[in-house]
Amino acid sequence: DSSPRLPAPKDVKVYSYNFHNTLRWSPVKVERGVVLYTVHFKTGAFNQWDEMNCTRITRTECSFPLSLNERLWTFVLRVRSELGQMTSDWVEADPFVAERDTTIGPPKVNSVIVSSDSLLISVSPPFESKEGTVQYKVSYWENATTATKEEMWVNNALFKIENLKQMTLYCFTVEIELVKYLHEQIPGLQRIPECYRTPMN
Repeated sequence: DSSPRLPAPKDVKVYSYNFHNTLRWSPVKVERGVVLYTVHFKTGAFNQWDEMNCTRITRTECSFPLSLNERLWTFVLRVRSELGQMTSDWVEADPFVAERDTTIGPPKVNSVIVSSDSLLISVSPPFESKEGTVQYKVSYWENATTATKEEMWVNNALFKIENLKQMTLYCFTVEIELVKYLHEQIPGLQRIPECYRTPMN
């Protein structure tokens, strides 16, 4: 194929946050004309490239369609630049497995009910938790300079921090962990601490 070649896209990488997956790359600069990009994918099971929903697009990213929302499949994606009849070489991203490679964000704190000796906390995961189960790591401490952090693991989205002192400011933070089939855990990002003062009994 002796036609002149366009420069290929660089920095081709899949970014994934809470199982929302996007292929991104750096723009290809040319003197004149608008460079378009085409993205293909294949799975670990089939060695055959297929079109994604990103053929001859101007933007430098391509979100995975819902049909590719399998968290345990291996996906390989490739992109090339196109201008008129000219194309670049294909550039492949590293193989991507969502359950291994996604970044898990912090859980959402829905409500906190404060009593004189406890905090009743309701949280929800930042993504639809279908594969495996999730658990929450809760750290809490008295908001004093010498306070030591207590930690507990809970499987429920509603839990209680108990045996607290009255009229004391307590802070807590929560992170989520995805528990996979082989009892391998994928930790998530920690929430910003929240603080509540227990009332008098």
